[in-house]
Amino acid sequence: MENFKKLLDNYASIAIQFGLNVQKNQDVMIFAPIESPEFVRLAVKKAYEAGAKNVFVEWSDEPTTRIRFESAPDAAFETYPNWQKQTYQELVDANAAFLYIYSPNPELLKGIDPARIATWQKTNATANKKFMDAKIGAVVSWTIVSVPTEAWAAKIFPDLPEDERIEALWQQIFTITRTNQDDPSVAWQKHRDNLSEKLNYFNEKRFKALHYRAPGTDLSLELPAEHLWVGGGMTNSQGVPFQPNIPTEEIFTMPLATGVNGTVASTKPLNYAGNLIDHFSVTFKDGRIIDYQAEQGYETLKQIIETDEGSHFLGEVSLVPFHSPISETHLIFYNTLFDENASCHLAIGASYPFNYRGGRQMSEAELKEKGANSSTTHVDFMVGSAELEIDGELPSGARIAIFRNGDWAI
Repeated sequence: MENFKKLLDNYASIAIQFGLNVQKNQDVMIFAPIESPEFVRLAVKKAYEAGAKNVFVEWSDEPTTRIRFESAPDAAFETYPNWQKQTYQELVDANAAFLYIYSPNPELLKGIDPARIATWQKTNATANKKFMDAKIGAVVSWTIVSVPTEAWAAKIFPDLPEDERIEALWQQIFTITRTNQDDPSVAWQKHRDNLSEKLNYFNEKRFKALHYRAPGTDLSLELPAEHLWVGGGMTNSQGVPFQPNIPTEEIFTMPLATGVNGTVASTKPLNYAGNLIDHFSVTFKDGRIIDYQAEQGYETLKQIIETDEGSHFLGEVSLVPFHSPISETHLIFYNTLFDENASCHLAIGASYPFNYRGGRQMSEAELKEKGANSSTTHVDFMVGSAELEIDGELPSGARIAIFRNGDWAI
């Protein structure tokens, strides 16, 4: 690929300077697959150039993960190492920044007993709840990016020759993340300004509910009185701006946990813990999930919903136009980071405190009283399509068309 090294350098800069916004003397933690050494080394270099004190890398290897789920005893999935939990908490306490390189094989754990996966997910989530809360509450800065791996590229481009798949995926990533623009930082600032216009509109309208209609979908979703729409970046507890998702096309808020009624159908596959869930629907009554169906991955969907009490409710509602840069690739990425930014989506599980006015200063109990949801999990699933219609209901009861034919109507 022409100018690959320059584009890769731009991508690393976007992740470190725009995504994490690394500060002088700040520690940085990078979680990365072993298939991404070139990008990781660039990211480490960029972090030190930005003033980082220490840059730590935790490598992962998918085949080793598969072996563990095939061969380890059940007890291995019921306990979490204290040293690892303490390490993450120490980094949070030191105001470290966290970079996640998320490049999963969508079928890594196909055929593994979903109960083993669910046990480990719950053990992990319970042990690292304080760590998760620090991210959900934007106490610390964090960013998720993706780089190609052979297994992921093969899933997206099965008809291409093997030696062309990685390059094809890189081309998509560089385009979607605006890395190939003449000046990526200017392109990102312009994009952030466009998202801010939508945020201002929604935060001024103060919709009390959203109503969804599409094939298989008829859903009403109430919003807390003091909800806040967020998008195009956040600010951590130290007042430092950062961008959690690269790419991002969404604006999002929290639903009223007990105010969701009706049925919603998925529009893209969901890759969760190395298993695919596809062609599924979820039905709600007074916020709680009372029924769900799936043509593929039913047991995995069940394990998500049965994680804890809070995983029976929604924690996020996100709006993304159908004709976004990612959607217009006409690809399914089998990667939530990309697919959620190509489609309106909802999230089962925890709400974000910053989606409620003054929520960062509230306790979990106080947020729950205001209508937020609490859970050890947060799983996005895609519901947007070219046929989706959404109306916003004002406090007066009047309705305004927000989405028509999958795109903005405002």
